[in-house]
Amino acid sequence: MTKYMKIPMVDLQEEMRFLRKPILEIVTEVIDSGEYILGKRGKQLEAALAQYVGTKYGIGVANGTDALLLSLKALNIGPGDEVITTPFTFFATAEAIAETGATPVFVDIEEDTYNINPDHIEAAISGRTKAIIVVHLFGQGAKMKEIMEIAERHQLKVIEDACQAIGTEIDSKKAGSFGDAACFSFFPSKNLGAFGDAGFITTNSTELYEKILKLRNHGSEERYHHSHIGMNSRLDEIQAAVLLVKYYYLDIFLHKRKEAAKRYTEQLAPLLKVPPLAKEREHTYHQYCVEIDERDQFREFLKSRGIATNIYYPIPLHLQKAFQYLNYKEGDFPVAEKTAKRIVALPMFPMLTFQQQQFIIETIKEFIDSKASTKDR
Repeated sequence: MTKYMKIPMVDLQEEMRFLRKPILEIVTEVIDSGEYILGKRGKQLEAALAQYVGTKYGIGVANGTDALLLSLKALNIGPGDEVITTPFTFFATAEAIAETGATPVFVDIEEDTYNINPDHIEAAISGRTKAIIVVHLFGQGAKMKEIMEIAERHQLKVIEDACQAIGTEIDSKKAGSFGDAACFSFFPSKNLGAFGDAGFITTNSTELYEKILKLRNHGSEERYHHSHIGMNSRLDEIQAAVLLVKYYYLDIFLHKRKEAAKRYTEQLAPLLKVPPLAKEREHTYHQYCVEIDERDQFREFLKSRGIATNIYYPIPLHLQKAFQYLNYKEGDFPVAEKTAKRIVALPMFPMLTFQQQQFIIETIKEFIDSKASTKDR
């Protein structure tokens, strides 16, 4: 029996072997300090990431979902309001809207980038629309110029869901610097990942910044004095310390992702639908997704060779059971629905070796060749 190398979707253990010494040093410093919540490491991270993204303010929070929820709450979005977003994203994007009591309103996606299609946004705007949540999906920048123009015309707030897009540039500006607020997730497998849940918000608004600082801390600025109904969503010092170390390597790791994506694209473009390479809308490849008709067979074939794959996302949000109350139906967003049936993610991480990647590519070619030979019979 042939023995194949095992290639995971993400190899965090290999990353930890590389970063082990500086991470253990800084975590030990935090442990010895006795300062575990809202301390100096969190403040250092907030300043560093705000500068990196290009905004006045950065706020560490417990996770990316809370970042979305806190941003919506800070913008006074709630029952009776509508928020436009994409049906092709992780559940949290629309979940946060619903959690405020507002109504998610979906708009179909672009066929190539999988991001919200600006051409369809204005038709979805009503008298109750208060905001647009734009998702930079998989690390691919959305059409922010067009979206911001629509928002300005209709006096709508814009929240960027940049949870998968730290470091992505759009028209020479970083994702997270366009909207009223932007949200990041530092879930361990993200391009900048913590050792647990962690999230971040960026904004240029002093008013939003000061309000979110209170909302993340039970609506309190002064201990036991509460001016808002808030929540407990503070980024702890150990996660902030880990992220500070990883932030130092962020651009290096993003470069490695782009190089791996380039190799995938050069060799797979003749065989499969691959992500576009638009210079004005950069891709930082949190996921590298291709499309194929025989998806189940494709995944089984790669699995038999030890290669992991995943599907992001198998069910568009408008067809999720939790959103049945919105009364959407199959056929409402055909691009999102078609994509959900064909898309598959390949292994992508900065420690992916050339040998591993070439094995993945050769295995994909083997699958495509076997399908072609079957059709010829």
